[in-house]
Amino acid sequence: MRHAARVCLLVLSVFVTWCAFPPHWGNPTAKAQDVGGGQKGETKVPDVIFVPTPQEVVDKMLELAEVKEGDVVYDLGCGDGRIPVTAAKKYGVKAVGFDVDPQRIKESNANVEKNGVGKLVTIRQEDIFKQDLSKANVVTLYLLPSLNVKLMPQLRKLKPGSRIVSHSFDMRGAKPKQVVQVQSKEGGEHSVYLWVVPWEEEQETQ
Repeated sequence: MRHAARVCLLVLSVFVTWCAFPPHWGNPTAKAQDVGGGQKGETKVPDVIFVPTPQEVVDKMLELAEVKEGDVVYDLGCGDGRIPVTAAKKYGVKAVGFDVDPQRIKESNANVEKNGVGKLVTIRQEDIFKQDLSKANVVTLYLLPSLNVKLMPQLRKLKPGSRIVSHSFDMRGAKPKQVVQVQSKEGGEHSVYLWVVPWEEEQETQ
């Protein structure tokens, strides 16, 4: 009888605890715990699958953007952080990488530490579509055409003369100033698009 009473008491205790602190199963927008650099960020299902940009393409993107002293580079969807790290190492500029995937954040922070550019590069676990991009002079993208278009209202607010470079994908409605092809060591040809704010509006063909 005493054993049965103890079991009932244990079940009741678990039930009360569960009600007071319910688990957050299946909530992709729940706030994450501390990520690298002591920052907290928002987690959600990534909009694209991570595919690293070949280093040759990274170099061409920053070259095409004419990164110079005093610029601030924002990489939207930074993956393993190779674009911000390259911008800091090669040009000595400040760079910020944004991503929502905790694993990518860990990889980016490890890359920053490995290359000793922690004073110039910041990695933030945040949704790119909720960011104020106005502090950037250069914005780099490797997303999808539809996501580039979704970013256009934010990109329009960049300072005049700011440069936007995209790996592989264009931005419908905005005429690129330049498009170049890059051959990577892994094989294959990659397109890199450049826009300068304010960009020329592109007339849609019927």
